[in-house]
Amino acid sequence: MAARFLNTSSVLMCPHGGKVQLVSANTRVKAMGDYMLRTSDKFTITGCSLNIAGVPHPCVRVQWMQPATRSQVQSDSTLTKDNIGLCVAADQAVQGTVTISFAQLRVTGV
Repeated sequence: MAARFLNTSSVLMCPHGGKVQLVSANTRVKAMGDYMLRTSDKFTITGCSLNIAGVPHPCVRVQWMQPATRSQVQSDSTLTKDNIGLCVAADQAVQGTVTISFAQLRVTGV
């Protein structure tokens, strides 16, 4: 089965409904017209509604645990739909895994 690569048009969410903002420094390789995402890119979360005992404790970023091992862009591992991303709060507490609902199959180089 072909890998489903993550790119800047992929849709990622935290388990509490927060949307992951995808910002890539990659300017060379695209998947279906949008730049591929790498482990070094920025993945910030906005709109997380998690409350613990009535106190807001939102997810703020994604930390990737298992990047793609056989695919790199500009010497950095790429990300696929099968990779595990942890949603992390400001105090570094892991609050679940990221949900990936859209990824690309075709990749082109510049």
